[in-house]
Amino acid sequence: MSHGPRRIVCLTEEPTEVLYALGEQDRIVGISGFTVRPARARKEKPKVSAFTSARIDEILKLEPAFVVGFSDIQADIAAELVRRGVEVWISNHRSVDGILDYVRRLGALVGVADKADAYADELRRGLDAVAAEAATLPRRPKVYFEEWDEPRISGIQWVAELVRVAGGDDIFPELAAQSLAKHRILANDDEIIARSPDIVFGSWCGKKFQPTKVASRPGWENVPAVRTGDLHEIKSPLILQPGPAALTDGVRAIAAVIREWASKSV
Repeated sequence: MSHGPRRIVCLTEEPTEVLYALGEQDRIVGISGFTVRPARARKEKPKVSAFTSARIDEILKLEPAFVVGFSDIQADIAAELVRRGVEVWISNHRSVDGILDYVRRLGALVGVADKADAYADELRRGLDAVAAEAATLPRRPKVYFEEWDEPRISGIQWVAELVRVAGGDDIFPELAAQSLAKHRILANDDEIIARSPDIVFGSWCGKKFQPTKVASRPGWENVPAVRTGDLHEIKSPLILQPGPAALTDGVRAIAAVIREWASKSV
């Protein structure tokens, strides 16, 4: 017998990706318009929300038993749905362990705890395999991850952790611990330049990363990553969603760049 809510609306991509991975996609009746994973979800499910806004009346027409969202940014959406009698769960995880725990908790909330535990274990094994390969590299790069360019915003905690898993060292670990983007804004480029990143990853949250624009920033000409051309884009759906994508394709994309950098002659 099936347990848990049968009609679920996902306000962000990660619960959609998790529920599809668990084989529970039939429960989903509405998704975020920003959902790209899995690709079939965009064809199969109605899109009822953005990230900071949602069509409340359209959600209510779907008669959801459960709505899943993410972070304080969706607090107003959640509050309105709660006032309208809908059960809502807003997660606020920001770390790799938090993502794995999220998978387990979401699975438990919808009645498939065993499947969720098995999936989380599979994701952990994948990360362990990436880390084991990274441990064989001859050297570790210093990495600057840029989440936005104007103003400069450095990477969030799970990104910094995945950089370490992949064999690099994030140059702003003290900022990565800050959950809110406004607390990861860099006042100017001086500290980036001073910390001499060997690799720069750009993931400008839906805007195309422009390596030539980065390379031409005043004072960046002697940054190691600029000198060697190690300015790389990681698509935001792969890394900036705190869900399975980051722990699979996202970390592997980072690891591939780091592996190539480490193989170059010093």
